[in-house]
Amino acid sequence: MSMPLISMPENPITMCQAVTNLIESIALEETALSHILNAEGEKIQRAVAVGCTMQELLEANESAANMVAAVANLEMVLRDKLEFISNNLYYPSRGGDCC
Repeated sequence: MSMPLISMPENPITMCQAVTNLIESIALEETALSHILNAEGEKIQRAVAVGCTMQELLEANESAANMVAAVANLEMVLRDKLEFISNNLYYPSRGGDCC
């Protein structure tokens, strides 16, 4: 498998655009995580609806609990990214032309 190529834009990206891109990427990751959590809930609802055995329900529950724990860990990473942006990268312009 080859490495992905990241092309350089014709015009340099401003600090404001970089911060906006970072915040947007965090929002998109949050959306993806919400879809994952929703799918886990639907999986448990389906297991209950089809009349799974108690063992199968416990396995579905454990799977969902593991996924929720993984999502919680990713949420902490996203929080850290946002804190890094707000503490180190976001310097609003004095002229009001950015962000």
